[in-house]
This record gives sequence, structure tokens and C-alpha cells, in this order.
Amino acid sequence: MKLTLKIWRQQNNKDKGRFETFEVSDVSKDMSFLEMFDVLNERLINEGKEPIAFDHDCREGICGACSMYINGRAHGPWHETTTCQLHMRAYNDGDTIVVEPWRAAAFPVIKDLTVDRSAFDRIIQAGGYISVNTGNAVDANAIPIDKTDADHAFAAAACIGCGACVAACKNSSAMLFTSAKVSQLALLPQGDPERTQRALNMVAQMDKEGFGSCTNTGACEAECPKGISLTNIARLNREFIRAGFSSEA
Repeated sequence: MKLTLKIWRQQNNKDKGRFETFEVSDVSKDMSFLEMFDVLNERLINEGKEPIAFDHDCREGICGACSMYINGRAHGPWHETTTCQLHMRAYNDGDTIVVEPWRAAAFPVIKDLTVDRSAFDRIIQAGGYISVNTGNAVDANAIPIDKTDADHAFAAAACIGCGACVAACKNSSAMLFTSAKVSQLALLPQGDPERTQRALNMVAQMDKEGFGSCTNTGACEAECPKGISLTNIARLNREFIRAGFSSEA
């Protein structure tokens, strides 16, 4: 296939940035989207030009590193698919593809398509952990847990922290990410010791980072590559209200 790529180029978060147009040919439908970028970057390097900076790591849809806004959608057109798992058979010969970084004040651009998502790390540091004793790991069946609770906790823990929810949200809200991290611990007995402060601290840190408010439009769930449910946001709201009453007592 022959494709036209309009790619956002930005030297750093102080630079105004602009779109640059590239023509790529001999693109196989079996290539992943990132492999197509590899081919383009190899050509740019051979021409003595600066390659396009973009995040990637595992390329298996697990790590959450890849982050591209493709033709107005986080991670591209395929449902519940990360950019690295998106393949070029999703496009046709002659297509024009517009590629941008995540757009959010809390995710400043580092360079080109790479953004700084350390705000997510600080939200986790604020409360996304449990108290454990050092030593050998506890046997998996030492604490009986209801199957339904375990399944819901597992579904919330599937969040890979890619930031697609923030990029898709008109308010740049991080509620889906934060609620998933709160839910995976709130549903399990291991999360009880820090339960009250966890919701308060993580929401406070989320606000401090400059993320917007949630207005329940559902774009986050629709674009999430792991299908994290909006019910986690409802659970976070309950945990936050519960924690507020507990802290006042």
C-alpha cells in the first residue's frame, strides 16, 4: 500500500509544533502500525533527517507505552486494541492518516508523539498500594475471596495505564484510570488497611496534576484498549464519599 501520513512534530513542550506530511510506500497489510513507523524512521535516518519520536516497549498490548491519537481516535479504529496491536490491514491503499500525541495539560509533550505520563505514577504513589509483611509470598488461597469480587478486581487490574482514557475525554479526566486502580484494591481484603486514605489521597493527587472532571460521557470506556468499565468510576465515587465520612469521624 501507499499511504500519506500527517504526523505531529514538536521539539519539546515549549515548541509550538506543527504537522509534517510523509509519503510511505510498500506498506504490507501484515505490518503493525508501529512497524510502519519503524520503516519510515529508517528511511528518515538514511536520508540524514531526524526520526519521529514515539513511545513503545513490549509491542504486545501489555505495557501501555504506545500512545498515538490516530485519525481522531486514541489507539486508532480497532475496538479494545492498542496502537502496537493495530495492523495496517485496517487501512486501504491511498489513505491519509493523521497521527497526534495524547492531548492533555497533564501529559506535556516531550517530543513529537511522546508525552510525559509521570502524573499517573504520582497518582499510584499517593495510594495505589497495600501493606504487606516482608518475607515469602502468602499462599494464593490463604484468604478466601468471593469469585465475583475476584473477577471484578481482576477486570479493574487489567488497566495498563496507557492514558487513552485521558486523551479521549473532552475534559482530559483521569477518573477511569484512578477508579480502576482504586477498585482493584477496594474489592479485595488486602486493600482494607489503606482503604479510607487511598480514595482521598489518589483523588487529591489526580486533581493536583491538572486532570479535568468527569462528566460521564463514556468516551473513556469506549476508547480503552482493555475495556475498563465505567462502573469503576461509580465505585470510586462511593469509596470517596465513604472515606470522607470516615475521616470526619
